[in-house]
Amino acid sequence: MPENCEPSRTTIARDPIRLLTDPLQRFLLIEAADGAILLIAAVVALFVANSAWGVAYLAFWQKTVGLQIGDFHLAMPLQLWINDGLMAVFFFVVGLEVKREFVLGELREFKHAVLPIAAAIGGMVVPAAIYLLLQAGEPGERGWGIPMATDIAFVVGCMAILGSRIPNGLRIMLLSLAIADDIGAILVIAIGYTDHLNLHSLLLSMVGIAIFIGLLKVGVRSNVVFLLVGIWIWFEFHESGIHATVAGVIIGLLTPTRVLVKRHRLNFIVQRTLHFMQGDQWANPAERYATMRQMERVARGSLSPLERLETELHPWVGFLIMPLFALANAGVVVRVEDMAMPVATAAMLGLVLGKPIGIVAFSWAAVKMKLAQLPQGVTWPSLIGGGMLAGIGFTMALFIAGLALDADLLNHAKIGVMVGSLISAVAGMTVLLIFSRRPAGANVECQME
Repeated sequence: MPENCEPSRTTIARDPIRLLTDPLQRFLLIEAADGAILLIAAVVALFVANSAWGVAYLAFWQKTVGLQIGDFHLAMPLQLWINDGLMAVFFFVVGLEVKREFVLGELREFKHAVLPIAAAIGGMVVPAAIYLLLQAGEPGERGWGIPMATDIAFVVGCMAILGSRIPNGLRIMLLSLAIADDIGAILVIAIGYTDHLNLHSLLLSMVGIAIFIGLLKVGVRSNVVFLLVGIWIWFEFHESGIHATVAGVIIGLLTPTRVLVKRHRLNFIVQRTLHFMQGDQWANPAERYATMRQMERVARGSLSPLERLETELHPWVGFLIMPLFALANAGVVVRVEDMAMPVATAAMLGLVLGKPIGIVAFSWAAVKMKLAQLPQGVTWPSLIGGGMLAGIGFTMALFIAGLALDADLLNHAKIGVMVGSLISAVAGMTVLLIFSRRPAGANVECQME
Protein backbone atom coordinates (compact mmCIF):
# COMPACT_ATOMS: atom_id res chain seq x y z
CA MET A 1 0.00 0.00 0.00
CA PRO A 2 1.41 3.46 -0.88
CA GLU A 3 2.63 5.74 1.86
CA ASN A 4 0.15 8.02 3.62
CA CYS A 5 -2.70 5.73 2.72
CA GLU A 6 -3.99 3.97 5.79
CA PRO A 7 -7.51 2.53 5.84
CA SER A 8 -9.66 3.09 8.89
CA ARG A 9 -10.08 0.48 11.59
CA THR A 10 -13.68 -0.07 10.54
CA THR A 11 -12.59 -0.79 6.96
CA ILE A 12 -10.07 -3.34 8.19
CA ALA A 13 -12.68 -4.96 10.39
CA ARG A 14 -15.20 -5.22 7.53
CA ASP A 15 -12.90 -6.61 4.87
CA PRO A 16 -12.67 -10.44 5.03
CA ILE A 17 -9.60 -10.36 2.78
CA ARG A 18 -7.67 -8.81 5.69
CA LEU A 19 -7.88 -12.17 7.43
CA LEU A 20 -5.59 -13.51 4.69
CA THR A 21 -3.40 -10.50 3.93
CA ASP A 22 -2.64 -9.29 7.47
CA PRO A 23 -0.76 -12.47 8.55
CA LEU A 24 1.24 -12.33 5.29
CA GLN A 25 2.01 -8.64 5.86
CA ARG A 26 3.22 -9.30 9.41
CA PHE A 27 5.34 -12.18 8.15
CA LEU A 28 6.91 -9.99 5.47
CA LEU A 29 7.65 -7.17 7.91
CA ILE A 30 9.44 -9.53 10.30
CA GLU A 31 11.35 -11.22 7.47
CA ALA A 32 12.41 -7.85 6.01
CA ALA A 33 13.73 -6.76 9.41
CA ASP A 34 15.43 -10.16 9.76
CA GLY A 35 17.25 -9.54 6.50
CA ALA A 36 18.52 -6.16 7.65
CA ILE A 37 19.82 -7.52 10.97
CA LEU A 38 21.34 -10.55 9.22
CA LEU A 39 23.14 -8.29 6.74
CA ILE A 40 24.55 -6.14 9.55
CA ALA A 41 25.78 -9.25 11.40
CA ALA A 42 27.43 -10.61 8.24
CA VAL A 43 29.17 -7.29 7.51
CA VAL A 44 30.40 -7.07 11.12
CA ALA A 45 31.76 -10.64 10.97
CA LEU A 46 33.57 -9.94 7.68
CA PHE A 47 34.99 -6.65 8.93
CA VAL A 48 36.29 -8.03 12.23
CA ALA A 49 37.69 -11.22 10.63
CA ASN A 50 39.75 -9.08 8.25
CA SER A 51 40.90 -6.62 10.90
CA ALA A 52 43.70 -6.72 13.48
CA TRP A 53 41.32 -8.65 15.78
CA GLY A 54 40.66 -11.32 13.16
CA VAL A 55 42.70 -14.15 14.69
CA ALA A 56 41.21 -13.66 18.16
CA TYR A 57 37.71 -13.33 16.68
CA LEU A 58 37.89 -16.60 14.75
CA ALA A 59 39.48 -18.37 17.72
CA PHE A 60 36.66 -17.23 19.99
CA TRP A 61 34.06 -19.23 18.06
CA GLN A 62 36.24 -22.35 18.34
CA LYS A 63 36.37 -22.27 22.16
CA THR A 64 35.06 -25.54 23.58
CA VAL A 65 31.98 -25.28 25.77
CA GLY A 66 30.69 -28.37 27.56
CA LEU A 67 27.97 -29.76 29.77
CA GLN A 68 28.62 -32.48 32.32
CA ILE A 69 26.08 -34.21 34.58
CA GLY A 70 27.59 -37.20 36.39
CA ASP A 71 29.07 -39.51 33.76
CA PHE A 72 27.29 -37.69 30.96
CA HIS A 73 29.51 -35.25 29.06
CA LEU A 74 28.75 -33.21 25.95
CA ALA A 75 31.31 -30.68 24.69
CA MET A 76 31.54 -28.81 21.38
CA PRO A 77 33.10 -25.62 20.03
CA LEU A 78 30.90 -22.57 20.52
CA GLN A 79 30.33 -22.39 16.77
CA LEU A 80 28.88 -25.91 16.78
CA TRP A 81 26.60 -25.12 19.71
CA ILE A 82 25.15 -22.40 17.49
CA ASN A 83 25.10 -24.48 14.28
CA ASP A 84 23.80 -27.70 15.87
CA GLY A 85 21.90 -26.34 18.86
CA LEU A 86 20.43 -22.88 18.27
CA MET A 87 19.92 -23.57 14.57
CA ALA A 88 17.68 -26.49 15.57
CA VAL A 89 15.24 -23.80 16.74
CA PHE A 90 15.63 -22.09 13.34
CA PHE A 91 14.83 -25.39 11.62
CA PHE A 92 11.91 -25.92 14.01
CA VAL A 93 10.42 -22.63 12.79
CA VAL A 94 11.15 -23.75 9.20
CA GLY A 95 9.17 -26.92 9.95
CA LEU A 96 6.30 -24.81 11.29
CA GLU A 97 6.35 -22.63 8.16
CA VAL A 98 6.42 -25.67 5.87
CA LYS A 99 3.43 -27.24 7.64
CA ARG A 100 1.52 -23.95 7.61
CA GLU A 101 2.04 -23.59 3.87
CA PHE A 102 0.89 -27.15 3.15
CA VAL A 103 -2.08 -27.06 5.54
CA LEU A 104 -3.22 -23.44 5.43
CA GLY A 105 -1.15 -21.62 2.82
CA GLU A 106 -0.42 -21.42 -0.88
CA LEU A 107 0.84 -25.00 -1.17
CA ARG A 108 -2.31 -26.64 0.20
CA GLU A 109 -3.97 -26.80 -3.23
CA PHE A 110 -2.30 -28.80 -6.00
CA LYS A 111 -3.00 -26.25 -8.75
CA HIS A 112 -1.33 -23.51 -6.70
CA ALA A 113 1.54 -25.68 -5.47
CA VAL A 114 2.70 -27.02 -8.86
CA LEU A 115 4.48 -23.89 -10.06
CA PRO A 116 6.49 -23.02 -6.90
CA ILE A 117 7.38 -26.69 -6.35
CA ALA A 118 8.50 -27.10 -9.98
CA ALA A 119 10.48 -23.85 -9.73
CA ALA A 120 12.04 -24.97 -6.45
CA ILE A 121 13.09 -28.33 -7.93
CA GLY A 122 14.69 -26.57 -10.89
CA GLY A 123 16.30 -24.06 -8.53
CA MET A 124 17.94 -26.94 -6.64
CA VAL A 125 18.83 -29.37 -9.42
CA VAL A 126 20.47 -26.94 -11.86
CA PRO A 127 22.72 -25.16 -9.29
CA ALA A 128 23.87 -28.54 -7.93
CA ALA A 129 24.54 -29.72 -11.51
CA ILE A 130 26.60 -26.62 -12.33
CA TYR A 131 28.60 -27.05 -9.12
CA LEU A 132 29.24 -30.74 -9.85
CA LEU A 133 30.14 -29.98 -13.47
CA LEU A 134 32.93 -27.73 -12.19
CA GLN A 135 33.96 -29.82 -9.17
CA ALA A 136 33.42 -33.47 -10.15
CA GLY A 137 36.42 -35.49 -9.03
CA GLU A 138 37.90 -32.48 -7.22
CA PRO A 139 38.42 -32.04 -3.45
CA GLY A 140 35.41 -29.71 -3.24
CA GLU A 141 32.99 -32.15 -4.91
CA ARG A 142 31.23 -32.82 -1.60
CA GLY A 143 29.93 -29.24 -1.55
CA TRP A 144 27.35 -29.87 -4.30
CA GLY A 145 24.50 -28.92 -1.96
CA ILE A 146 25.87 -25.44 -1.19
CA PRO A 147 24.11 -23.44 -3.97
CA MET A 148 20.76 -25.24 -3.67
CA ALA A 149 18.85 -23.20 -1.06
CA THR A 150 17.39 -19.69 -1.01
CA ASP A 151 17.71 -17.31 1.95
CA ILE A 152 14.13 -16.15 2.51
CA ALA A 153 15.07 -13.29 4.88
CA PHE A 154 17.35 -11.57 2.35
CA VAL A 155 14.89 -12.17 -0.51
CA VAL A 156 12.04 -10.60 1.47
CA GLY A 157 14.34 -7.71 2.38
CA CYS A 158 15.02 -7.06 -1.30
CA MET A 159 11.31 -7.25 -2.09
CA ALA A 160 10.60 -4.79 0.71
CA ILE A 161 13.04 -2.31 -0.87
CA LEU A 162 11.32 -2.68 -4.26
CA GLY A 163 7.91 -2.24 -2.63
CA SER A 164 4.90 -2.16 -4.97
CA ARG A 165 7.07 -2.81 -8.02
CA ILE A 166 6.97 -6.49 -7.04
CA PRO A 167 3.73 -8.12 -8.30
CA ASN A 168 1.90 -9.69 -5.38
CA GLY A 169 1.72 -12.96 -7.31
CA LEU A 170 5.51 -13.02 -7.64
CA ARG A 171 5.90 -12.17 -3.95
CA ILE A 172 3.72 -15.12 -2.91
CA MET A 173 5.39 -17.43 -5.43
CA LEU A 174 8.88 -16.60 -4.16
CA LEU A 175 7.81 -17.19 -0.57
CA SER A 176 6.25 -20.54 -1.51
CA LEU A 177 9.31 -21.42 -3.59
CA ALA A 178 11.58 -20.65 -0.64
CA ILE A 179 9.50 -22.91 1.61
CA ALA A 180 9.70 -25.76 -0.94
CA ASP A 181 13.41 -24.97 -1.26
CA ASP A 182 13.82 -25.42 2.48
CA ILE A 183 12.28 -28.90 2.23
CA GLY A 184 14.87 -29.84 -0.39
CA ALA A 185 17.69 -28.41 1.72
CA ILE A 186 16.50 -30.38 4.74
CA LEU A 187 16.52 -33.61 2.70
CA VAL A 188 19.99 -32.76 1.38
CA ILE A 189 21.28 -32.26 4.93
CA ALA A 190 19.63 -35.45 6.23
CA ILE A 191 20.61 -37.71 3.32
CA GLY A 192 23.56 -36.12 1.55
CA TYR A 193 25.64 -35.19 4.58
CA THR A 194 25.25 -38.13 6.89
CA ASP A 195 28.59 -39.97 6.96
CA HIS A 196 27.76 -42.70 9.46
CA LEU A 197 24.72 -43.92 11.33
CA ASN A 198 24.51 -44.95 14.95
CA LEU A 199 21.45 -47.19 14.72
CA HIS A 200 21.00 -47.37 18.48
CA SER A 201 20.73 -43.57 18.80
CA LEU A 202 18.57 -43.41 15.68
CA LEU A 203 16.19 -45.95 17.22
CA LEU A 204 16.04 -43.93 20.45
CA SER A 205 15.24 -40.79 18.45
CA MET A 206 12.36 -42.66 16.80
CA VAL A 207 11.14 -43.68 20.26
CA GLY A 208 11.26 -40.02 21.29
CA ILE A 209 9.21 -39.04 18.23
CA ALA A 210 6.67 -41.77 19.02
CA ILE A 211 6.38 -40.44 22.59
CA PHE A 212 5.97 -36.89 21.25
CA ILE A 213 3.10 -38.04 18.99
CA GLY A 214 1.57 -40.05 21.85
CA LEU A 215 1.60 -37.02 24.14
CA LEU A 216 -0.22 -35.02 21.48
CA LYS A 217 -2.81 -37.79 21.04
CA VAL A 218 -3.65 -38.03 24.74
CA GLY A 219 -4.02 -34.26 25.03
CA VAL A 220 -0.90 -33.20 26.93
CA ARG A 221 -0.44 -29.43 26.53
CA SER A 222 2.56 -28.68 28.78
CA ASN A 223 5.31 -26.81 26.93
CA VAL A 224 7.85 -28.03 29.47
CA VAL A 225 7.04 -31.69 28.76
CA PHE A 226 7.32 -31.21 25.00
CA LEU A 227 10.54 -29.21 25.43
CA LEU A 228 12.14 -32.07 27.41
CA VAL A 229 11.06 -34.67 24.85
CA GLY A 230 12.29 -32.37 22.05
CA ILE A 231 15.73 -32.06 23.69
CA TRP A 232 15.89 -35.85 23.96
CA ILE A 233 15.04 -36.22 20.25
CA TRP A 234 17.64 -33.55 19.37
CA PHE A 235 20.35 -35.27 21.39
CA GLU A 236 19.68 -38.71 19.91
CA PHE A 237 19.74 -37.28 16.38
CA HIS A 238 23.03 -35.57 17.25
CA GLU A 239 24.48 -38.89 18.40
CA SER A 240 23.03 -40.86 15.48
CA GLY A 241 25.09 -39.09 12.80
CA ILE A 242 22.09 -37.40 11.17
CA HIS A 243 22.43 -33.68 11.65
CA ALA A 244 20.67 -32.65 14.85
CA THR A 245 18.79 -29.76 13.21
CA VAL A 246 16.64 -32.33 11.37
CA ALA A 247 15.03 -33.02 14.76
CA GLY A 248 13.80 -29.42 14.82
CA VAL A 249 12.15 -29.84 11.42
CA ILE A 250 10.41 -33.07 12.43
CA ILE A 251 9.03 -31.56 15.63
CA GLY A 252 7.86 -28.51 13.68
CA LEU A 253 6.01 -30.75 11.20
CA LEU A 254 4.34 -32.61 14.09
CA THR A 255 3.06 -29.42 15.73
CA PRO A 256 -0.77 -29.29 15.57
CA THR A 257 -2.59 -26.73 13.43
CA ARG A 258 -5.97 -27.35 15.11
CA VAL A 259 -7.29 -24.92 17.70
CA LEU A 260 -8.58 -26.36 20.98
CA VAL A 261 -11.19 -23.66 21.61
CA LYS A 262 -13.63 -22.66 18.87
CA ARG A 263 -14.63 -19.05 18.36
CA HIS A 264 -18.15 -19.43 19.75
CA ARG A 265 -16.72 -20.96 22.95
CA LEU A 266 -14.19 -18.12 23.26
CA ASN A 267 -16.97 -15.56 22.77
CA PHE A 268 -19.10 -17.22 25.47
CA ILE A 269 -16.25 -17.19 28.02
CA VAL A 270 -15.34 -13.58 27.17
CA GLN A 271 -18.93 -12.46 27.71
CA ARG A 272 -19.20 -14.40 30.95
CA THR A 273 -15.91 -12.89 32.18
CA LEU A 274 -17.10 -9.38 31.35
CA HIS A 275 -20.34 -10.03 33.25
CA PHE A 276 -18.34 -11.33 36.21
CA MET A 277 -16.07 -8.27 36.21
CA GLN A 278 -19.11 -6.00 36.54
CA GLY A 279 -20.54 -7.92 39.51
CA ASP A 280 -19.87 -7.93 43.23
CA GLN A 281 -18.03 -11.27 43.11
CA TRP A 282 -15.04 -9.54 41.46
CA ALA A 283 -13.86 -8.57 44.95
CA ASN A 284 -13.44 -12.23 45.91
CA PRO A 285 -9.74 -13.10 45.23
CA ALA A 286 -10.32 -16.85 44.84
CA GLU A 287 -13.19 -16.47 42.34
CA ARG A 288 -11.37 -13.68 40.50
CA TYR A 289 -8.28 -15.87 40.13
CA ALA A 290 -10.29 -18.89 38.92
CA THR A 291 -12.21 -16.82 36.38
CA MET A 292 -9.17 -15.09 34.95
CA ARG A 293 -7.20 -18.34 34.78
CA GLN A 294 -10.04 -19.88 32.80
CA MET A 295 -10.01 -16.84 30.51
CA GLU A 296 -6.27 -17.22 30.06
CA ARG A 297 -6.53 -20.93 29.17
CA VAL A 298 -9.40 -20.35 26.74
CA ALA A 299 -7.63 -17.43 25.04
CA ARG A 300 -4.49 -19.52 24.67
CA GLY A 301 -6.49 -22.46 23.32
CA SER A 302 -8.13 -20.27 20.67
CA LEU A 303 -4.77 -20.16 18.84
CA SER A 304 -3.34 -23.30 17.29
CA PRO A 305 0.03 -24.42 18.73
CA LEU A 306 1.58 -23.88 15.29
CA GLU A 307 0.29 -20.32 14.98
CA ARG A 308 1.30 -19.42 18.52
CA LEU A 309 4.80 -20.94 18.38
CA GLU A 310 5.60 -19.54 14.94
CA THR A 311 4.50 -16.06 16.01
CA GLU A 312 6.40 -16.19 19.32
CA LEU A 313 9.61 -17.78 18.01
CA HIS A 314 9.96 -15.97 14.69
CA PRO A 315 11.38 -12.75 16.21
CA TRP A 316 13.82 -14.75 18.39
CA VAL A 317 15.06 -16.64 15.34
CA GLY A 318 15.27 -13.53 13.16
CA PHE A 319 16.80 -11.14 15.66
CA LEU A 320 19.00 -13.46 17.74
CA ILE A 321 19.69 -16.92 16.32
CA MET A 322 20.30 -16.02 12.67
CA PRO A 323 22.53 -13.01 13.49
CA LEU A 324 24.53 -15.20 15.90
CA PHE A 325 24.87 -17.78 13.12
CA ALA A 326 26.12 -15.06 10.77
CA LEU A 327 28.60 -13.74 13.34
CA ALA A 328 29.96 -17.26 13.91
CA ASN A 329 30.05 -18.38 10.27
CA ALA A 330 30.43 -15.35 7.99
CA GLY A 331 33.79 -14.32 9.41
CA VAL A 332 36.08 -15.19 6.51
CA VAL A 333 39.52 -13.82 5.77
CA VAL A 334 39.04 -12.47 2.25
CA ARG A 335 41.88 -12.52 -0.24
CA VAL A 336 41.27 -11.38 -3.81
CA GLU A 337 42.90 -14.50 -5.23
CA ASP A 338 40.49 -16.71 -3.24
CA MET A 339 37.56 -15.42 -5.30
CA ALA A 340 38.99 -17.21 -8.33
CA MET A 341 39.43 -20.53 -6.51
CA PRO A 342 37.51 -23.44 -8.12
CA VAL A 343 35.17 -24.02 -5.15
CA ALA A 344 34.38 -20.29 -4.87
CA THR A 345 33.67 -20.12 -8.60
CA ALA A 346 31.46 -23.23 -8.51
CA ALA A 347 29.41 -21.95 -5.56
CA MET A 348 29.08 -18.49 -7.09
CA LEU A 349 28.00 -19.70 -10.54
CA GLY A 350 25.61 -22.20 -8.99
CA LEU A 351 23.79 -19.32 -7.28
CA VAL A 352 24.12 -16.62 -9.95
CA LEU A 353 23.37 -18.78 -13.01
CA GLY A 354 21.94 -22.03 -11.71
CA LYS A 355 19.11 -20.54 -9.66
CA PRO A 356 17.46 -18.35 -12.33
CA ILE A 357 18.06 -20.89 -15.12
CA GLY A 358 16.59 -23.74 -13.08
CA ILE A 359 13.62 -21.74 -11.76
CA VAL A 360 12.64 -20.28 -15.13
CA ALA A 361 13.24 -23.48 -17.12
CA PHE A 362 11.23 -25.73 -14.80
CA SER A 363 8.48 -23.11 -14.49
CA TRP A 364 8.30 -22.81 -18.28
CA ALA A 365 8.05 -26.61 -18.58
CA ALA A 366 5.22 -26.73 -16.00
CA VAL A 367 3.31 -23.99 -17.85
CA LYS A 368 3.86 -25.57 -21.27
CA MET A 369 2.62 -28.93 -20.00
CA LYS A 370 -0.47 -27.07 -18.68
CA LEU A 371 0.23 -28.22 -15.14
CA ALA A 372 0.42 -24.63 -13.93
CA GLN A 373 0.08 -21.02 -15.00
CA LEU A 374 1.93 -17.86 -14.10
CA PRO A 375 0.32 -15.94 -11.21
CA GLN A 376 -1.64 -12.81 -12.07
CA GLY A 377 0.65 -9.89 -12.82
CA VAL A 378 3.76 -12.08 -13.21
CA THR A 379 5.57 -12.00 -16.56
CA TRP A 380 8.50 -14.08 -17.71
CA PRO A 381 10.96 -11.16 -17.35
CA SER A 382 9.76 -10.54 -13.79
CA LEU A 383 10.10 -14.26 -13.07
CA ILE A 384 13.70 -14.09 -14.31
CA GLY A 385 14.29 -11.26 -11.82
CA GLY A 386 12.66 -13.30 -9.07
CA GLY A 387 14.82 -16.29 -10.02
CA MET A 388 17.91 -14.11 -9.68
CA LEU A 389 16.78 -12.96 -6.22
CA ALA A 390 16.40 -16.64 -5.29
CA GLY A 391 20.15 -16.92 -5.90
CA ILE A 392 20.67 -15.23 -2.52
CA GLY A 393 21.66 -18.33 -0.60
CA PHE A 394 23.39 -16.98 2.48
CA THR A 395 22.16 -18.78 5.62
CA MET A 396 21.43 -22.29 4.33
CA ALA A 397 24.35 -22.20 1.89
CA LEU A 398 26.84 -21.35 4.66
CA PHE A 399 25.23 -24.01 6.85
CA ILE A 400 25.65 -26.74 4.21
CA ALA A 401 29.17 -25.52 3.42
CA GLY A 402 30.09 -26.08 7.06
CA LEU A 403 28.82 -29.66 6.84
CA ALA A 404 30.49 -30.45 3.53
CA LEU A 405 33.91 -28.80 3.61
CA ASP A 406 36.61 -27.61 5.98
CA ALA A 407 39.82 -25.57 6.13
CA ASP A 408 40.63 -23.57 2.98
CA LEU A 409 37.89 -25.21 0.91
CA LEU A 410 35.30 -24.01 3.42
CA ASN A 411 36.66 -20.46 3.26
CA HIS A 412 36.59 -20.54 -0.54
CA ALA A 413 32.99 -21.80 -0.50
CA LYS A 414 31.93 -19.04 1.92
CA ILE A 415 33.51 -16.39 -0.29
CA GLY A 416 31.72 -17.85 -3.33
CA VAL A 417 28.41 -17.84 -1.47
CA MET A 418 28.76 -14.23 -0.35
CA VAL A 419 29.89 -12.92 -3.73
CA GLY A 420 27.24 -14.98 -5.53
CA SER A 421 24.51 -13.80 -3.15
CA LEU A 422 25.55 -10.16 -3.60
CA ILE A 423 25.55 -10.45 -7.40
CA SER A 424 22.17 -12.23 -7.31
CA ALA A 425 20.64 -9.51 -5.13
CA VAL A 426 21.89 -6.64 -7.32
CA ALA A 427 21.02 -8.38 -10.61
CA GLY A 428 17.60 -9.51 -9.43
CA MET A 429 16.59 -6.08 -8.12
CA THR A 430 17.86 -4.40 -11.30
CA VAL A 431 15.88 -6.73 -13.57
CA LEU A 432 12.73 -6.26 -11.49
CA LEU A 433 13.15 -2.48 -11.54
CA ILE A 434 13.44 -2.55 -15.32
CA PHE A 435 10.59 -4.93 -16.11
CA SER A 436 8.18 -4.29 -13.23
CA ARG A 437 6.04 -1.20 -13.03
CA ARG A 438 4.18 0.32 -10.09
CA PRO A 439 0.48 -0.64 -10.40
CA ALA A 440 -1.28 2.19 -12.27
CA GLY A 441 -4.39 2.15 -10.10
CA ALA A 442 -2.64 2.08 -6.74
CA ASN A 443 -3.57 5.63 -5.74
CA VAL A 444 -7.17 5.23 -6.95
CA GLU A 445 -7.61 2.02 -5.00
CA CYS A 446 -6.11 3.72 -1.97
CA GLN A 447 -8.66 6.53 -2.16
CA MET A 448 -11.51 4.05 -2.60
CA GLU A 449 -10.50 2.29 0.64
